[in-house]
Amino acid sequence: MQSGSFLQRCSRKFAVLGLAVLLSYSIHANEEEVMYSPNFRGTDINEFISIVGMNLERTIIVEPQVRGRVNVRSYEMLNADQYYQFFLNVLEVYGFAVVEMESGVLKVVRGKDAKTSNIPVVGDENPGMGDEMVTRVVQVRNVSVRELAPLLRQFVNQAGSGHVVNYDPSNVLMMTGPAATVNRMVDIIQRVDRAGDQEVEIIRLNYGSASEMVRILESIYRSQGRGEQPDFLIPRIVADERTNSVVVSGEPQARQRVVELVQRLDAELETSGNTRVFYLKYAKAEELISVLKSVGETIVTEASGQSQQQQPQGRRASQGRNVSIEAHADSNSVIITAQPDILRSLEDVIRQLDIRRAQVLVEAIIVEVFDGDGTDFGVQWIHEDGGLTNFSTGNVVPISSIAAGAAQASQFTRGTTTRTRDPATGQIIETVTPDGNRDYSGLAQALQGLNGAMLGVYQGNWGAVLQAVRTSTNSNILATPHITTMDNQEAFFLVGQEVPVITGSTTGSNNDNPFQQVNRQEVGIKLKVTPQINEGDAVQLMIEQEVSSIGGATAVDITINKREIRTTVMADDGATVVLGGLIDEDVQESSSKVPLLGDIPILGHLFKSTSVSKRKRNLMVFIRASIVRDGATMSEMSQRKYNYIRAEQLERDQRGIQLMPRTPQAVLPEWDDSLILPPTFDEYLQQDRKQD
Repeated sequence: MQSGSFLQRCSRKFAVLGLAVLLSYSIHANEEEVMYSPNFRGTDINEFISIVGMNLERTIIVEPQVRGRVNVRSYEMLNADQYYQFFLNVLEVYGFAVVEMESGVLKVVRGKDAKTSNIPVVGDENPGMGDEMVTRVVQVRNVSVRELAPLLRQFVNQAGSGHVVNYDPSNVLMMTGPAATVNRMVDIIQRVDRAGDQEVEIIRLNYGSASEMVRILESIYRSQGRGEQPDFLIPRIVADERTNSVVVSGEPQARQRVVELVQRLDAELETSGNTRVFYLKYAKAEELISVLKSVGETIVTEASGQSQQQQPQGRRASQGRNVSIEAHADSNSVIITAQPDILRSLEDVIRQLDIRRAQVLVEAIIVEVFDGDGTDFGVQWIHEDGGLTNFSTGNVVPISSIAAGAAQASQFTRGTTTRTRDPATGQIIETVTPDGNRDYSGLAQALQGLNGAMLGVYQGNWGAVLQAVRTSTNSNILATPHITTMDNQEAFFLVGQEVPVITGSTTGSNNDNPFQQVNRQEVGIKLKVTPQINEGDAVQLMIEQEVSSIGGATAVDITINKREIRTTVMADDGATVVLGGLIDEDVQESSSKVPLLGDIPILGHLFKSTSVSKRKRNLMVFIRASIVRDGATMSEMSQRKYNYIRAEQLERDQRGIQLMPRTPQAVLPEWDDSLILPPTFDEYLQQDRKQD
């Protein structure tokens, strides 16, 4: 029975596969090459991949996240190569890609995961075709890859399977994606990477410095009066510190003269060492000096070890290899004295460290919405001979304090006259005490805590006070502190004030001359961040965010409200990430009443006091990091912020100032990167005359 069921399952499976094969392709028996006519309607994508793998006799591994259905049909016959490209095209349309391993096994993965897989690296011999995933490295010779890479990224889907990375030291581009897209970008690079029509000659220096050589040549041409020579006879000289070369462009006769001068000046010094001055562009000389000294000591140690191994036993190298490295802070330069080989090694280190570092614009967005409502209602009774209902909950003033203040205010003191005789002179002295005024201090102190409405009733020996108050608090706080800092450089931002806080007090032995110790604490919006740019467009942020404010005074000192976040997050370039949040809702209800009487329906409100408060607060903190790699991006961001502030000032100037409608307000000038010189003396006089 088991063998019969097994044969039945196998026959059913073979029937399904045979039907799929008949639907997917037709074979022309009279031709040697197998032709395919694919036709899939509502077919599961895994079944589609299985059928193609069986037809092409290829092993295909499918990622579990590959799901969906395929609707495609071809109206022409396809050979095996066309059928495989058809397979790649269908998967690319549905957001998937095929990665071919060295063993010939195919892997079907998501398009955005394909660029991190083991994709083959191709060249001009085998560039690939169609939608097969490839990686290609292209050497760029005449254009900077830093400027070319952003243009090429517009032709690929960075969020999908495409990826373009530039490597500045070698000036190469690394591109990953479908072969057709990569080949298209290679064609664009070849069309863009073309030198100008003017002849260029590169002179590689062996002993001298390229920047120093260019400085000498520029001084020679400047002293000869370049303004008297035609432009085509004036060569253009540029120093390439990366390769320690001098680049000369211009007419042949002008270039030949520069070549001869460079060859004569590029000679080895007769002394055992060379001294070079390196003017740094981006790095600080004081910070770079420790690195160079450490590298110089390592090079000297390795060179000394190799020299001793090459010398016969018992002999030592006679030539000294001391290295002197000093920093000049005023000119931000490094002075190195060393052997030519060590000097070239240190120069290469300086060239790789003295680069323009990327910057990060960090914006923290703090949003807080607070709603608070409260209601107080109370009725209090008192009798002249004794007995009362006294409540002190919420904003209710006790009736006992009001009665005591009223009793004190109703008292009036009559004045008196006293006569006494002076023992020395015998004269009668008369002392008059005036009438005493009513004292309202107690009543004022009692009513000082009143908030809302109070209604008092007095009839006979009975008195009653009804108090009611409704409070409502709404606040909406939005703060966007932002700060720009260098990569791997801590930055601190504070907007607030310094509040004095008592930290201790001391009195004298007789309890006089008190001495208090006061410490000032920063209160406001603080932002401390240290960004680290990772490979690609991701930024790791170490953040300390604090928002503090003065809460109020206490018996000892003041209270400070404080909300602080310390965290480390990873954010993409320009993406907004939530750091933290608080959703708080507080409902409090208190009731003071007379037993039994306060429980009577409706009439019970005459014998109790009720206080209800409800507070709801929503607080969210967001962070956004934007990478700034060049000056153009920084200028664009600065211009956007500048124009925003200027627009606010223009709008305020249009509204004007109340009671002073014709008074102009300060407005920033229009954004302009060019230097605007002040008017000359003659122009100033002409403007003054026009105004008169």
